[in-house]
Amino acid sequence: MNFVPPICSAQEAAQRTEMEIFLHFHKTLKSIFRTESCLHCPLCCCRPISASILLLLLLRQTINTPRPPPPPLLHVKAQRRSFLASLPHLQPPSALLILSRFILQTSTMVSHKEFEAAGKEPGLQVWRIENLDLKPVPKALHGSFYTGDAYLLLLTTAAPSHNIHMWLGDECSQDESGAAAIFATQLDDFLGGGPVQFREVQNCESTTFLGYFKSGIKYQDGTLRHNPRPQKGGVASGFKHVVTNDMDVKRLLHVKGRRVIRATEVDLTWSSFNKGDCFIIDLGKDIYQWCGSECNRFERLKASEVAIDIRDNERNGRAKLQMVEEGEEPAKLTEVLGPKTAIAPSTPDDDKVDTGNKKKGALYMISDASGSMKVTSVAPSSPFKQAMLSPEECYILDNGVDRNIFVWKGPKANVSERKAAMSAGQQFIKDKGYSNKTQIQVLPAGGETTLFKQFFSDWRDKDETTGPRKAYTIGRIAKVEQVLFDASSLHSNKAMAAQHGMVDDGKGKVQIWRVENGDNVPVDPSSYGQFFGGDCYLILYSYRQGSREQHIIYTWQGLKCTQDELAASAFLTVRMDDSMGGAPVQVRVTQGQEPPHLMSLFQGKPMIIHSGGTSRKGGQSKASGTRLFHIRQSSCRATRAVEVEPTASNLNTNDVFVLKSPKALYVWRGVGASDEEMTAAKHVVGFLGGTVTQVSEGKEPADFWSALGGKKDYQTSKSLQNTVQQPRLFGCSNKTGRLIVEEVPGDFTQSDLATDDVMILDTWDQLFLWVGKDANAEERNGAPKIAKDYVDSDPSGRKGLPITTIKQGAEPPTFTGWFQAWDPKMWDTDPLERIRARF
Repeated sequence: MNFVPPICSAQEAAQRTEMEIFLHFHKTLKSIFRTESCLHCPLCCCRPISASILLLLLLRQTINTPRPPPPPLLHVKAQRRSFLASLPHLQPPSALLILSRFILQTSTMVSHKEFEAAGKEPGLQVWRIENLDLKPVPKALHGSFYTGDAYLLLLTTAAPSHNIHMWLGDECSQDESGAAAIFATQLDDFLGGGPVQFREVQNCESTTFLGYFKSGIKYQDGTLRHNPRPQKGGVASGFKHVVTNDMDVKRLLHVKGRRVIRATEVDLTWSSFNKGDCFIIDLGKDIYQWCGSECNRFERLKASEVAIDIRDNERNGRAKLQMVEEGEEPAKLTEVLGPKTAIAPSTPDDDKVDTGNKKKGALYMISDASGSMKVTSVAPSSPFKQAMLSPEECYILDNGVDRNIFVWKGPKANVSERKAAMSAGQQFIKDKGYSNKTQIQVLPAGGETTLFKQFFSDWRDKDETTGPRKAYTIGRIAKVEQVLFDASSLHSNKAMAAQHGMVDDGKGKVQIWRVENGDNVPVDPSSYGQFFGGDCYLILYSYRQGSREQHIIYTWQGLKCTQDELAASAFLTVRMDDSMGGAPVQVRVTQGQEPPHLMSLFQGKPMIIHSGGTSRKGGQSKASGTRLFHIRQSSCRATRAVEVEPTASNLNTNDVFVLKSPKALYVWRGVGASDEEMTAAKHVVGFLGGTVTQVSEGKEPADFWSALGGKKDYQTSKSLQNTVQQPRLFGCSNKTGRLIVEEVPGDFTQSDLATDDVMILDTWDQLFLWVGKDANAEERNGAPKIAKDYVDSDPSGRKGLPITTIKQGAEPPTFTGWFQAWDPKMWDTDPLERIRARF
């Protein structure tokens, strides 16, 4: 690489400030980066505050810029020495030494070593920026972020396709944020320019990002400064991540949020508490969930999920979990926090949540043909037409009033414009005066997100895959071939990868016990994979890691099990762990939330969940004469067969059902069902026994309807068939003092319906208002207007959608069909009491 020495003597440089020196080198850097455009000079997009950032800019250049054959080595080194000689007074000196060593050694560098394994296997990978380098974060600590640091995340799907997220803490340095941006660009280049890129800022993360961490995200206190004096948290201070099984930790987490759960580390003092929220006092071996006297039931429920996640993932199940009410604090807490002082009253949430859908957007074309970024208006407001996007250009879709900016990269746009997309978005935010919390999504053609496509009234995808729960290509569009269901392949899938890593392919030794009368009774290996929803089970998995044998104890708890069984399963898990010297990893699992590794233990068979159980009066509950099994493959490609009430209203056009009556055995295939679900049905038929009759939706014989008690309405919405529009669930609540709307991130379930709120379910062709039995008058009266405003403000121009209002306990099949194995008796048992039993 030929570096052109700046026109600046060493004496002149000595008289200038660091900032002045960098400004003087602006033209030189443009020459290094072979561009006359400020848009393509990273210096213009990252504040030039230290030599360290220049080091990273040069790193990017050596990796990404095509170069002519190099001149003789001595000549190159001489030019480099000349370049460095004009920078003798840059601070800090150590950064200059690193810069010098780097320039002389990296002529042949191709990419960062961490990228060698990036995107090879589906799942989530997380790196933290440490000393302007990438350091991987262990899977057990995914979802924990230091506020003084920057992170890079890569999600790889089975398609394969990729999402790149650059996360910036509120207190991270400019050097770190600049480094994260450069590494994100390098990773995008390494993966061929196909990933969708997101810029995430603390407390303002996208729902895509939040969906990776269903148990919530945790903000660890940490500040990064260029200061040799030790400080609390952050990388530069020498403070390291909380490590798995660390029993010496002491921290206080403030948990907020009903749909989006955030746990932020605060000072370990009584002054941090308030009556309206939940707090987690994490003391390593003991974890306390403290509940303020004014916090509501749903907030308690969500805070419990965070506490359980810390116990099960960060401590591998070895910590003791306790729930504490305000005014009933044990002596242990006063030992740590000191004498209790007056608790502050509850405070409303600071963050405003828009009550509409997404506000109108504007579309701009961006170009650097003139040497600087030029922005040209294409359409002042949405909805737009897809034809407005030319493949030869790059565009900015401005939704800044709603803190969203989208940069669309045309497939035939010039390379420099495509690479500068994130920089262009950041510059656009500055020029518009938008908040620095504004989210930026960089989208390649074919990788458009739902939020982007909703601004277009006529959007059509090429070779799109179908079904709201099937594999969806978020990178470059590619037809996803349907393959036979194979549970052992689940370790290569994205779902829950942030929570539970795959230790192997599930082919180790499996032993299963069922909890009966307070003891664990072995299960016949021939029925492994079959569970009763009214029982609890212990699953011991043993595998070899090198020369050592490792163990995992899964404690599986059915949704209909008794409190006694829950308590017994916890006791028996501890007893088994103790008998093995405390070596196993403990994982507690609730029915329907099984991690991919647990699903892989059954080697190609679906998980089958029977109704009933053994710990009932009279012993084992007897199977009904007529049985109906609902088979569905989830978004993480795990297939479950759940026994439901044998009635026609439970059928669903998108799924497969197996019906066993005293006279016949049917396999019913809905119009939108998949081949994988049909394959799973064979396993259900195998244990039920009998001669099977296959029935297609719309061609059912009379005996089929007779066995279900007669023909009834069921979920037949066409939007479940051949659509890429994902359903979305929102909660309407005024618990903070004003009526707000918040989206449920990730895959939603029936348990996400808060009984003290009004929920909005958007299935694209219609809207449902679900009214919880404990919702107050303001929520009941205000939600219909919110739903109407949501539709009227839709950027895609959807108008006149039907809005159906339904009450808790009276849900029609057109609503319940969006939830697998809908349980009408779910709320007969208090959800809070059920989760307390897991403490």
